Amino acid sequence: MQNEEGQNMDLYIPRKCSATNRLITSKDHASVQINVGHLDETGRYTGQFSTFALCGFVRAQ
Repeated sequence: MQNEEGQNMDLYIPRKCSATNRLITSKDHASVQINVGHLDETGRYTGQFSTFALCGFVRAQ
């Protein structure tokens, strides 16, 4: 939920698993969030990254 100034007012915003699209609940203590860096054509880090969230169900497989 956002207020009139556009600030988030929720205490907890759930994430979704990147592999299964399941909600990652606050009690899923086996879940991880991984940032993977972007590389240019020469293999150097560009300063940008993509974020992947994996739920505990996927990690247990």
